[in-house]
Amino acid sequence: MKIEQIRNATLRIQYAGKHFLVDPFLGDKGSYPPFPNSARQDQNNPLSELPIPKEQLIEGIDALIITHLHLDHYDEAAKEILPKHLPLFSQNEEDAQVLRNDGFTNVTVLGEDTSFEGISLIKTQGEHGRGEILKMTGLVCGVAFKHEDEKTLYIAGDTVWYAGVQQEIEAHQPEVIVVNAGDNQFLEGGSLVMGKEDVLQTHKAAPQAILIASHMEAVNHWALSREELKAFAAEQGFSDKLHVPEDGEAFEL
Repeated sequence: MKIEQIRNATLRIQYAGKHFLVDPFLGDKGSYPPFPNSARQDQNNPLSELPIPKEQLIEGIDALIITHLHLDHYDEAAKEILPKHLPLFSQNEEDAQVLRNDGFTNVTVLGEDTSFEGISLIKTQGEHGRGEILKMTGLVCGVAFKHEDEKTLYIAGDTVWYAGVQQEIEAHQPEVIVVNAGDNQFLEGGSLVMGKEDVLQTHKAAPQAILIASHMEAVNHWALSREELKAFAAEQGFSDKLHVPEDGEAFEL
């Protein structure tokens, strides 16, 4: 497989000969206001440009996966540019209906036995924060990819570390795990996605797996930098199991 970090949670994944685009956040740098009640109110989103042109990004894509509909995972630019005929996988019927209303004609709700061209795409659970903040952040999911010719890949999505992530690791035994690890947060309510301690817990739950840290430094409410996460992994002795890619960087696994 090949996993390419695009920007924020946007990934381009080559798996069992098929190409997936995950959580397309395709707006130009600075085209949206900052998320409110959080850091860097003087900086519009996204904080960086896409590492490759939009047209090149979607070239050759076989299917789309949108884990939830927050702006930094599916935006107006994505709605405009993505080919509407492409197979698209969403977390539930509510999201699917929004995407159909946006013009997508081939939308499937992920489940426990969803498949695409012989690839199993299994919906995984997630919690987009802890406690009261969950009432605001809403439902999210991740995806486990399985195929006889590939290692099992688990994209955890916008979740913190909690018992559900442990359950998914135990159920699927992934050899590669993508964690959204920017520790994004508002001024109150705590982490919305994984911070460095969450990443460490993920490593402890799957010590043989390669971790790839995504969703970093691209929107104004990030709280954990790439450099800080890499330093923490070195201190904790698992830097050999963690990749922290720059935008545009790819890994073959």
